Amino acid sequence: MKNTFGSSLALTIFGESHGKAIGAVLDGMAAGVPVDETLLTACMDKRRARGDGLSTARVEADNVQFLSGVFNGRTTGTSIALMIENQNTRSGDYAKTADLLRPGHADYTAYAKYHGYQDARGGGHFSGRITAALVAGGSIVLGALNRAGIDISTHIAKCAGISDTPFALNDPDTLAAQAESLLNKAEGFALLDTSVEEPMKAAIRAAGADGDSVGGILETAILGLPAGAGEPYFDSVESVLSHAAFSIPAVKGIEFGTGFGFADLHGSEANDAFRVNPTGHIVTETNHNAGINGGISNGMPVVFRTAVKPTPSIYKQQDTVDYIAHKNAELSIQGRHDPCIVPRAAIVQTCAAALAIGDLLTQKYGMAWMEDPTHFRKEED
Repeated sequence: MKNTFGSSLALTIFGESHGKAIGAVLDGMAAGVPVDETLLTACMDKRRARGDGLSTARVEADNVQFLSGVFNGRTTGTSIALMIENQNTRSGDYAKTADLLRPGHADYTAYAKYHGYQDARGGGHFSGRITAALVAGGSIVLGALNRAGIDISTHIAKCAGISDTPFALNDPDTLAAQAESLLNKAEGFALLDTSVEEPMKAAIRAAGADGDSVGGILETAILGLPAGAGEPYFDSVESVLSHAAFSIPAVKGIEFGTGFGFADLHGSEANDAFRVNPTGHIVTETNHNAGINGGISNGMPVVFRTAVKPTPSIYKQQDTVDYIAHKNAELSIQGRHDPCIVPRAAIVQTCAAALAIGDLLTQKYGMAWMEDPTHFRKEED
């Protein structure tokens, strides 16, 4: 099992949903980098369930404990180990259906890979609970990126069939204002148009009341990424971001910029014309390619969207298989589950993207972007 993402800057996650704790080890941070615990707490709070009918009734404090790598509020340059205790588990909810494969879950594939030795309680290592560790580690990198002039934000582009205002892909100034409005939201739904919040919440609650669930689309914008990051093929900006995004449970699709809309365009419409702006920087008039050409960042905003499937844990009766008895069966899932994970997944996607961008920057600049965040941009020298 590979639990590590990244090469020059890497995060390893560990733990199971109903184990004693979950956590992560972050390697590759320079020494002396401030650790913004206020930002970390805010990120954890955005992912945290509230038991309000919009998320699971399993409510946890999600307090992050630093075991190593941070001293007096700054990184020491060694591995940053962090831990989050599991304090509200109800493993008995899963005992009666332990031999039944939950549709849409990893029960069968986990059994095929680990031959029954896996901890299946609450989904074990496959549970979305583990994303708390990803957010904790990713928020440290996110803070470092912010100091380097790179901002990442995610909003709910669509949920339960209800759409938010999209990011202004071709208007960097408007996009920056939109991103700023999301950064100022302390908690709640990450939306640009607040008028759709209550209808969206009502649709999620209605699905939950019916024993069902809904999915949606998340849209992420990365602002301030300098030109020249990424590689032409296997470590392209798209490849690395996609790797991180698909590591989030329930993400099933991704597109960058105009994405699948390119299929309906001519080259004359799809190409982004280059210009020199009043400050002497090279920019593009449009941004269909989402700030990426040939796998390498061009300095324009990077915008991507992911499709998040409905939560597979639903209370409706479903057909399945008893994999121990090897016979067909029916299943009514027990336990505490989200009728929609999209709102809580927004900060997970932001922190996953931060890890990806942090790794790409470390490959290009070494630790300079962390150690000297205001002067590391070689292409602007």
